[in-house]
Amino acid sequence: MDHDAAVGTEPPPTATRSGLRALAFGATAAVCAAVVVLLGIANPPAPDGVSTDRLGPDTGETIAVYLDRARASLSGTDDSDRWALVSFAGYRPAAALPGLPDGVRVSQALYQVPLPRVAAPLVAVQVPAEATALTRSGTDAAWQLADRRRYAADGTRGAQVLDVSIARLRAGCACSPGLVVRAPLSRLRELAGRPGVRAVQALPADAVAERFAVAPLLPDSADPVAPRPDDGPVPAG
Repeated sequence: MDHDAAVGTEPPPTATRSGLRALAFGATAAVCAAVVVLLGIANPPAPDGVSTDRLGPDTGETIAVYLDRARASLSGTDDSDRWALVSFAGYRPAAALPGLPDGVRVSQALYQVPLPRVAAPLVAVQVPAEATALTRSGTDAAWQLADRRRYAADGTRGAQVLDVSIARLRAGCACSPGLVVRAPLSRLRELAGRPGVRAVQALPADAVAERFAVAPLLPDSADPVAPRPDDGPVPAG
């Protein structure tokens, strides 16, 4: 009887091998995890690039304070190229955008159709270095909004705002509040003194393209700066 009991409690060979394999797998997994942790400590991942650069007034900032801040950004003797925001005193049509000083390269033409108490979208049109690019940028802005319109349900306020914005841009409206340019400080100071230019704000020389936010000072912006009210009727066409 003792012999039978001893035999009955001995694990089958197959079960023993399975248990050993499970223990080996667990030990291997633990070693791998430790290696991964150690590698992570020795070689931490590079942090995502976060940029705080911004062109344009901050929400709640008074226009006078922003204008002073923009003027201060143009001071200095360094004459390396800078990214800068040009804000107009009044909305301009695309046809009136050319004619900047030599050495000023336009990167983006900005468009926002002015609608009383209606929040219209801001559009940034990339401008290639060619003579006709600025004059056709209003039409390009309309095409960008037409792409958005495909995803807006008919009859909604958003669709109505897009429809009127597209129509006015295609008609050549005075709808550009400003430009994003690149130029040396000396050229930017010259540009700031031109009639119809309300402000020119430059970023530091080490600012990286497409790594900064842009919010132009609108000609009809509230003071202090605030989002446009969106409680008015949307005009037709």
